[in-house]
Amino acid sequence: MRLLLVEDTEDVADAIVASFQRRGDAIDHARSVKDAADALAVQEYDVVVLDIGLPDGSGLHLLTSVRSSGSRTPILMLTARSDVEDRVAALDKGADDYLVKPFDLRELHARIRAMLRRQDPDRSGIITFGDILFDPSGLTVEIAGDPVSLPRREFSVLEILLANRGRVVPKEKLFDRMFSFNDDEVNVNAVELYVGRLRKKLAASRVSIKTLRGLGYQLIDGE
Repeated sequence: MRLLLVEDTEDVADAIVASFQRRGDAIDHARSVKDAADALAVQEYDVVVLDIGLPDGSGLHLLTSVRSSGSRTPILMLTARSDVEDRVAALDKGADDYLVKPFDLRELHARIRAMLRRQDPDRSGIITFGDILFDPSGLTVEIAGDPVSLPRREFSVLEILLANRGRVVPKEKLFDRMFSFNDDEVNVNAVELYVGRLRKKLAASRVSIKTLRGLGYQLIDGE
């Protein structure tokens, strides 16, 4: 999953970024409305976490702009304001959810999973495919009932392939969802490395990763 965090309070942003990176997600951090608009102009995101109070304007204005463009990307608003009017305004302008600061990071993750679940039932919650049981909340994977330990990048690859199971996922899309702008020393060939490692972990499973040369990767159930 790739997220955009728009937050100018450094300690809050650092905690959020670290929590998603530990999970294996790619997260870009923008500190202003302008930086966020620039990121959104060149990159598609699975989720946007958007603070209302930003140094160069209101996150609500960016929210309005994103929705006016036709984007349906789930957006969760962060606010230090507990007034009902502010929360209602955010929801009326197209926000999918909001959190009032201070908040528990576990709740932020849970709310994001809930937003994705509303958008697509297969994007969150426990996923069963073949003999694989995948729990994105608990960060656990089981093959035929046996737990399998996956490093965060391999976990991320499996999550993306499961979200698109049965469909071909281009290498570039995997790269796009696995790495943020800060990972500038990594190139698209890194995807092959992590797919190869995951493929070995799935060797005992009836589920496998099929490579379609020139097209991408496909998660299939050999039954």
